[in-house]
Amino acid sequence: MSNNTMSNDTKNNNAANANAANSGTLNSRKNNKIMGISGLIALILIFLDQITKYFAFIKLANNKPFVIWDNVFEFHYLENQSAAFGIDLVTIFQNIFKFDYWTNNPAAFLRAKMLFFVVITIIVTVIICLIYRRIPTTPRFRWLNITFVMFVSGAVGNLIDRVVNNYVIDFLYFKLINFPIFNVADIYVTVAAFAFIVLGIFYYTEDDFNTIFSRKAKDK
Repeated sequence: MSNNTMSNDTKNNNAANANAANSGTLNSRKNNKIMGISGLIALILIFLDQITKYFAFIKLANNKPFVIWDNVFEFHYLENQSAAFGIDLVTIFQNIFKFDYWTNNPAAFLRAKMLFFVVITIIVTVIICLIYRRIPTTPRFRWLNITFVMFVSGAVGNLIDRVVNNYVIDFLYFKLINFPIFNVADIYVTVAAFAFIVLGIFYYTEDDFNTIFSRKAKDK
């Protein structure tokens, strides 16, 4: 057998192995059962967020902060009408352009702000869920799957507050550094965002993201 023939056979075998690997990854997309399990996990996380907010309201509303560590950490009840950690892009926008209608109608401004937060949250959550379904279930993508579930859980947890109360209940306060008061859903979102950045920079490659967004991907 000639060297050229052996070289061609090797290339063909490598190509076949690569195609098989890609096919295996693409075929490991989430089916309805896996999506259902993911949804159940998200519901559990959302429940934990909501139950902590409920107890915060029952025990802390109209009461003094409950000190866990003096001058370091405490439970401090706050009805937050802004975004996570008090970041409020809508108010910043209003402060720049000074719309008279909103200036003269605080209630209308509050409704507009809540509507903005609700719409943005729903859009982002839907996009994340669509991307999540495309992420393979192979071990390499395990951390990315966890990150997406945590992010959706946090977003929905605060969305529920905005729809039901027109504000978000915050109660965790690091007094030592005067960190903005936050809640469990904020923890989900922050940890997920930080993990996504770290994974994107140090762990996943361009080929991994190409695999997720490959047009050949098929759901089973």
